Amino acid sequence: MLILAIDQGTTGTTCLLLDAAHRSVAKAYREFPQIYPKEAWVEHDPEVIWATVLATIADLFSQLPGRRDEVAVIGITNQRETSLLWDRQSGAALANAIVWQCRRSAPLCATLKAAGHEPEFRRRTGLVLDPYFSGTKLRWMLDNHPGAAARAEAGELAFGTIDTWLIHKLTGGAVHATDTTNASRTLMANIDSGGWDPVCLDILGVPAAILPEIRACDAYFGSTDGVEGLADGIPIHGVLGDQHAALFGQACFAPGDAKCTYGTGAFLLANTGEKPVFSSRGLLTTPAWRLGGQTTYALEGATFIAGAAVQWLRDGLGMIDSAAQIEGLAGAVSDSGGVTFVPALAGLGAPHWRPEARGAFFGISRATGRAHIARAVLDGIALQVVDLLDAMAADSGLAIESLRVDGGAAANDLLMQTQADLFGVAVDRPPMLEATGLGAGLVAGLGAGIFAGLADISASWRLERRFEVGRDQPWRRAQKERWDACVSRC
Repeated sequence: MLILAIDQGTTGTTCLLLDAAHRSVAKAYREFPQIYPKEAWVEHDPEVIWATVLATIADLFSQLPGRRDEVAVIGITNQRETSLLWDRQSGAALANAIVWQCRRSAPLCATLKAAGHEPEFRRRTGLVLDPYFSGTKLRWMLDNHPGAAARAEAGELAFGTIDTWLIHKLTGGAVHATDTTNASRTLMANIDSGGWDPVCLDILGVPAAILPEIRACDAYFGSTDGVEGLADGIPIHGVLGDQHAALFGQACFAPGDAKCTYGTGAFLLANTGEKPVFSSRGLLTTPAWRLGGQTTYALEGATFIAGAAVQWLRDGLGMIDSAAQIEGLAGAVSDSGGVTFVPALAGLGAPHWRPEARGAFFGISRATGRAHIARAVLDGIALQVVDLLDAMAADSGLAIESLRVDGGAAANDLLMQTQADLFGVAVDRPPMLEATGLGAGLVAGLGAGIFAGLADISASWRLERRFEVGRDQPWRRAQKERWDACVSRC
């Protein structure tokens, strides 16, 4: 018996096959191109995304020939706020998907803020008015695609984040649904009821007819129908946004348990229990997951650029040939030589929420070399996360005693040690860094009755390495003061 976990990310799609012991027995990955029509605009071709899903599924079973019929259930996790519209009858996408990083709806956000709507959105959704979230992307699509608004009002179009698109494709168009966590990232779902909020829809001018049904994360989301490479009738039971899935995959089941995923951006979530905790420091209040009739909540902080900064050094500046080279280059010096890098290449996310900010290096001198630049980039990634951790501890009142980490950049030992040193708590890394896919697969297993419960899942979590704190408080304070001064100038 196998669980298929589809992890559809910002730069590529990963598929995993998990067994009943929570182990990954096969993994496949396919990258896809990013589309940049204008400065600060980012798009994906949704049909290319679907093609990578089919390709990775085929790759999995090329590794495990003869086991295709053992797939018992499917879980889905996805880049969250990325949004698209499609024709209900034909299933064709209206245009490219607008990616979570895209800033094209910033003017609309500014207009809504000026009209005094942000407190209402904050209270109802737990989110701030920022182009990061799906609601203003959807309004932009309705305003800028000819005829879209009228067709939406007539019920001819369907809206979805990437999970909803994949459910649509996997079920042969039979199901139009999303889960609690993905809905919570749209600026349109009520944080208390979990349903679509009529006041937010009215402010945004979004017709309810185009929205998917919201279901619990472990609910039944339909079954496969006509999917190349899979048998018909495989149930879909686990659907979560990627960061919620990672929190689950890291077994962060108790209030105060926290994880950070280092992917394209860095995403910190801390479990806050059965009641939402509202932030006064720029963090987001979000459902961590909804299982059956019970919602668990979290505080979240997101930085838009983490691993993407390393990709920029590779692709934009040509300083390294591969992302893995940055650790050796940065490790060639003991520190950044006084250089500070603020990775605001796509604005600053939480807790600052400054979409107009841009990245910058400070403190460069004639003595600065490539290694100092590389070291400053790793420091900047970690310092952004420190801002989030400080705000989270203050808002929640919970002691964060350790930080569980995952994502591709968590394989960088120097970055993880730097993170421990700068925040002053141990960093715990599991052997499996694909916590997003793991979490979706585990929730799918719960929904299908394969796993007994959270205790069963928690007992299976393993530690690969603990990075202990190696610096003192005066050093941390000096680094943070220098960082704060630089951020204020971006």
